[in-house]
Amino acid sequence: MSSDTIRLTTSQAIVKYLIAQKSVQVDGSVEPLFGGVYAIFGHGNVTALGHALERAKDELPTFRGQNEQGMALAGVAYAKAKRRRQIMVATSSVGPGATNMVTAAGVAHSNRLPLLLISGDTFTSRLPDPVLQQVEHFGDPTQTVNDSFRAVTRYWDRITKPEQLTTSLPHAIQTILDPADCGPAFIGLPQDVGSEAYDFPLAFFEERVHDISRPRPDSAQLAEAVRLLRGAEKPLIVAGGGVHYSLAEEALADFAVTHNVPVVETVAGKSCMTWDHPMYGGPIGVTGGTSANALAAEADVVVAVGSRLLDFTTGSWTVFKNDNVKIIGVNTARFDATKHHSTPVVGDAREALTEMSAMLGDYRAGDEWSTTVATEIAQHNAYIDKIASKEASSDSGLPTYAQVVGAIDRKADDKTFALAAAGGFPGEVNNGWRAKQLNSFDCEYGYSCMGYETSGGWGAAMAMPDKDVVVFCGDGSWMMLNSDIYSSVLHGHKMIVIVCDNGGFAVINRLQTNMGGEPYNNLIKDNPTVTNPVAVDFAKHAEAMGAIAETVSTIDELEAAYDRALANDRTTVIALVTDAYSWTEGGSYWEVGVPEVSELDSVLQARADVVAGKADQRIG
Repeated sequence: MSSDTIRLTTSQAIVKYLIAQKSVQVDGSVEPLFGGVYAIFGHGNVTALGHALERAKDELPTFRGQNEQGMALAGVAYAKAKRRRQIMVATSSVGPGATNMVTAAGVAHSNRLPLLLISGDTFTSRLPDPVLQQVEHFGDPTQTVNDSFRAVTRYWDRITKPEQLTTSLPHAIQTILDPADCGPAFIGLPQDVGSEAYDFPLAFFEERVHDISRPRPDSAQLAEAVRLLRGAEKPLIVAGGGVHYSLAEEALADFAVTHNVPVVETVAGKSCMTWDHPMYGGPIGVTGGTSANALAAEADVVVAVGSRLLDFTTGSWTVFKNDNVKIIGVNTARFDATKHHSTPVVGDAREALTEMSAMLGDYRAGDEWSTTVATEIAQHNAYIDKIASKEASSDSGLPTYAQVVGAIDRKADDKTFALAAAGGFPGEVNNGWRAKQLNSFDCEYGYSCMGYETSGGWGAAMAMPDKDVVVFCGDGSWMMLNSDIYSSVLHGHKMIVIVCDNGGFAVINRLQTNMGGEPYNNLIKDNPTVTNPVAVDFAKHAEAMGAIAETVSTIDELEAAYDRALANDRTTVIALVTDAYSWTEGGSYWEVGVPEVSELDSVLQARADVVAGKADQRIG
């Protein structure tokens, strides 16, 4: 070994390289790029990578997960809270530990969020085959379960020689830091290779400080976008999650005020503006409200900033009803910027908005357009005030999701960070949660992953120890994945979890019955094979994992319990039974597959309604 090399195992080299990576944070400070490692050790990663992590525990801490999917989901939420400037690693053994993380990789990929996944793999020598947990492919011995990550990662590699790290790791990190290609990266680490040593060049481990690049848009693309905007009478901005990651909130507000252009938000873009900003038009789409969807219906030029234009944003491409509407796609990713024949502006959101604003000069939309915004949002807010009030009631007399969100929203301050995910809560928090601070909200809806709630809450609490992380969770999501309540208690990352029990998968029951079907298998009471419908005591369940917990019955009791939760020293769970049939209304059309042939007239009518709704669908 020469003086300019160091002999390390592949696993030791991975850990040493990760420690050497730094990144520029939102406030300009330089911090470790990798905040730590979530790990569940098994025979595929404990002896080599686990040993390397133990030796480096003071520089790269390891957090013990309870489920591989959950710990990787926590990493997704961590990265979002850090606005993609700090990243977590999740490592598992070979086999089920690895495949458990595939879902979390899908969440990261859909939401354009960085995550580094390292899974153990079978032996490259193949001499011990078949090893424990190996899934054999008779016609392709090179294939392992880790190949399943190919569909849900931006970068995939299997290390078969130690020296491959010198090219693989830099490529993986550049991919997950690239604003256009951002997403999860996967490294497969065969058991024999993970323990094999090599003389690595010392230069490979030199400290490197990464800063997120800001690609400037092409001048011709900018000019075309400005030309379209100058001709607009009713321009509209759709703000997506890219606004957060570009740190473009100030530029967005300046553009909106300067040019009198209202802003509506996607689920990922929520809290790009505060709820009381004069140019804020509300949440758009299927889980949106009447104000934003009314503005979208009239808009003649739509500027989609940092959005991948999910069907829930576009109402399956029906919310933009103006026959002559033009869409401008501002995005670092060409794929997103050009969707549905949009006029692309491929570049960083903050820089693009700033340059477009300068080129627009004194252009302003007419005052009647901002008057329309004020009228529509006032009506939306009045509706939310009504359904979220303590005085509101459901047919059952039970509290509604809207009331639960409203109760916590009224108590929120500049320390509150709200988090939710799949099920009924996205529509409720997207409408009823009023962002009083920028970047104070996370609702995972790119992949709509049930179970993200408690795991994501753990990751967010880890990323933001100065915030009160409040998690809204349905009983269905809780039952799918809840073990990171225990993780948060173990590691001292406090969150407050509101668990609403509405008797099953209630929002899917709503979809089922709204599309003409009979209620079946979604609410527990609607499954005839259920012979013992036992109620879950969510408070006792949480207490068994070390959390403080209590069950409440009314909104007044919820508010009092929340005050106690704020004062508690660790994760607190508040459980209550809620109505299964009361939902915030005001969304848009959504295309789903309804049977063309059925014995039920209600299904046939729903099919006709779906077909009729497609008449407004934008094609191309």
